[in-house]
Amino acid sequence: MYLKPKKRLGQNFLIDKNIQKKIINACELKTTDIVLEIGAGRGELTYFLADRVSRVYAVEVDAYLCKTLKDNLGGHKNVRIINQDILKFNLRRYFGKSKNKIKVIGNIPYYITTPIIAHLLRYMGQIESVFITVQKELGRRMTAHPGSKEYGSLSCFVQYYTKAKILFLIKKTCFRPMPKVDSCFLRLKIATEPQVKVNNKKRFFKIIRAGFNKRRKTLRNSLRGIISPSKLQTFFDKYGIDINIRPECLTLEDFANLANI
Repeated sequence: MYLKPKKRLGQNFLIDKNIQKKIINACELKTTDIVLEIGAGRGELTYFLADRVSRVYAVEVDAYLCKTLKDNLGGHKNVRIINQDILKFNLRRYFGKSKNKIKVIGNIPYYITTPIIAHLLRYMGQIESVFITVQKELGRRMTAHPGSKEYGSLSCFVQYYTKAKILFLIKKTCFRPMPKVDSCFLRLKIATEPQVKVNNKKRFFKIIRAGFNKRRKTLRNSLRGIISPSKLQTFFDKYGIDINIRPECLTLEDFANLANI
């Protein structure tokens, strides 16, 4: 039976069978894996996951879809359907006592992609890797390198906690209803420790946000009122950095060094 997607929930069902299989193969699944699936939808990926891993926790906010999933997946004893908003889902409650870290997999609503990633990163201790479908441009921003037009505060935030990589692109025609843009399948491998060392994480991200809020200006001008000219000069001198550099040319390590000074 065809289930009409709900626009208010950002539902775009992945209907291309080849892409479904490609996603499953890209997740490097083992029979001992425990998977948290975000936005199980009609169960397109859930069926494949159930046959590949030890346990699947399928989170779906749509109550009607949850009922359908339970009816259709009743024969899979290793699948648990959870009717809940992922942004309110407490991973420690379900996985806090697990010996092994979980994998998170999902075709998530585009309009809350960034909040979902931020929510998941609060539970780094429970997660090994995150595999998600996101808008292509957003994926490029998360994986962007310094000096590129896509590089920004989101790039720094994601790359501070993870090793991000676009695994492959997905055409918009693979979804129903068809979104306006193409997508990509993204892997975020959670780092055991943050990628750079900072003495004050709050200050570190404040500097990054301030820098990219005025990215067309030089670093000196974009951070005026936040960091004293003498501290900035110390940073430039110590690390041999051009005083006219723009924020988008700083690496994550550069921002860490600046924050620590």
